[in-house]
Amino acid sequence: MNFQIREAITQNVKGDSATDFRSTVEDAISRGDEHLLPGLGVFLEKWWQSSSATEQEQFTEKLSQAFKN
Repeated sequence: MNFQIREAITQNVKGDSATDFRSTVEDAISRGDEHLLPGLGVFLEKWWQSSSATEQEQFTEKLSQAFKN
């Protein structure tokens, strides 16, 4: 992913509340537009970088389960 996209997304949501982030994620998912996927990817990257090894393990376990079906 291009660094400029990361920076643009970061600047666009800087200062957003937890409620704002939830609304953004839910809106992106409900729309199903693929052009919104890079933004969700930036969110995941930021979360991953700030999460503990335990949180990362729990997340990857949930992903593994979600993609088994």
